[in-house]
Amino acid sequence: MEVRVLGPLVAQLDHTSVVPSAAKPRQVLALLALHAGQVVTVSTLLDELWGDAPPRTAPATLQTYIRQLRRGLSTALGPTAVRGPKDVLCTRYGGYALDVAGAYDATEFQRLSAAGQTALREGSVREASVLLHQALALWRGPALADVQIGRALEVETVRLEETRLGALDARIEADMRLGRHAALLGELTALAAQHPLHETVHAQLMLALYRCGRPSHALGIYQRLRQCLIRELALEPSTRLQRLHQAILRADPVLESPEPAVSEGAPRVRPLAPVSA
Repeated sequence: MEVRVLGPLVAQLDHTSVVPSAAKPRQVLALLALHAGQVVTVSTLLDELWGDAPPRTAPATLQTYIRQLRRGLSTALGPTAVRGPKDVLCTRYGGYALDVAGAYDATEFQRLSAAGQTALREGSVREASVLLHQALALWRGPALADVQIGRALEVETVRLEETRLGALDARIEADMRLGRHAALLGELTALAAQHPLHETVHAQLMLALYRCGRPSHALGIYQRLRQCLIRELALEPSTRLQRLHQAILRADPVLESPEPAVSEGAPRVRPLAPVSA
């Protein structure tokens, strides 16, 4: 089974989609897919679908959604399948589980991201850049972009977004170490606008501007961030950012760019492995 949650929801068995068109069954499938192989309790599913105000018929309605999902699985599996829909979407004590092996983009993203960040810590900068580019290329938009989000899914999507931002920070750091600061300016400017309180992004933008011979612009970014932090949070920039600001003011040689890599080319992005039902 192929499941993609890093963007609009995709769930396919043997190239046949099993994603329902109705909003709430789609919500159920998304939550089960994010916890593939694990039991999602009935209470968690009810809370996801209706929050604090479930209708009296909520348990029966949930069973209807499960039957709808199993009908879609049955169509995709076909009459000759060894496993039936109840073997794939299983009833377990207290809840349900999606019991199927396959390719999950969230799992692959987390694997590549962790490997890339480990490589960066160990000084394998080029390898880190390639792995982190591969990880981030799996994202096709906001997680579960076409799924209604309740409490449980909100926790999962926030966790995935935080992991994505961590991988993005690490990928930019790797590319900066490879001397790609000029190529990063546009991306960093957009990220700083999207995340006006994100100190790491602003530090990376300041350093990229400085290395491109634009120290006054780098200092302007610092002042803008400082004003935003004071206005929104009543905080001064972190010590790390203040040190960077001072280093730019005195044109510290430690800020100079590493030699750019020669003929390195663009990182190759490895797709998810082919999937069989």
